[in-house]
Amino acid sequence: MTNELTFVRKTGAGIAEVFDDLAKLRIAVFRDYPYLYEGSVEYELGYLQTYLQSEHSFLFAVYDGDKMVGATTCIPLQDETAEVRKPFEDAGFDVRAICYFGESILLSAYRGRGLGHRFFDEREAHARALGVFETCCFCSVDRGHNHPLKPSDYRPNDAFWLKRGYHKEPALQSTMEWPDLGDTTSTPKTMIFWTKPLNR
Repeated sequence: MTNELTFVRKTGAGIAEVFDDLAKLRIAVFRDYPYLYEGSVEYELGYLQTYLQSEHSFLFAVYDGDKMVGATTCIPLQDETAEVRKPFEDAGFDVRAICYFGESILLSAYRGRGLGHRFFDEREAHARALGVFETCCFCSVDRGHNHPLKPSDYRPNDAFWLKRGYHKEPALQSTMEWPDLGDTTSTPKTMIFWTKPLNR
C-alpha cells in the first residue's frame, strides 16, 4: 500500500476501458460474506454491458499504483435490468426519476480511510448533476440471520447507510442470481432496497 492513491472517473461506454480491473476487483471483494460470489469474467462481461449501454452510467475508481483497489458505480434506474426496475415499477414509482447505485467495493486493506463516504459522495454528486433524479437507491443481499458461512465478527453496513440518510425499504425487494462459492450454477438471492431523496 502506498499513500498516493489516484482516482478515475468514467461514464457510459468509457467504463469498458477499466473493465478488466473492475472485474478482478468485483470477483475478489464479492467472495466475502454476505455475497459469497463465485466470480467469473464471463459473468462480469454480461453485467458490464448494462453500464456500457447507458449514456449516463458512472464509475468512480481508486487506484494504488496500477492496481484498482476500490470502485463504485451508478446508473439511471430506467437503464437497469428488469429485475432491478420491477419492484419500483410495481410500486408505482417513476423509474426515470431514480438513480440506481451499483457496487461499492474496496479491498480490506484500504478500509477505514473515508473512501466509503467518498463513494457515496461521488455517486450522489453525479446523480444531482444530471438534474433529473429525485431519489437514489441501492440494494443489498439478504442472507438471513443464521447463514452457515456468516463470520462471527460480521457487522452489516446498515448503521453506515442510515448515517448517510438511506432508509431500508423491506417492501421493495428483487431477486438476483449468481453462483455461490464452490458452485457452477447460479441460484436466486433476495435483494432488499434502500432509498434516499436526493435533496437531502
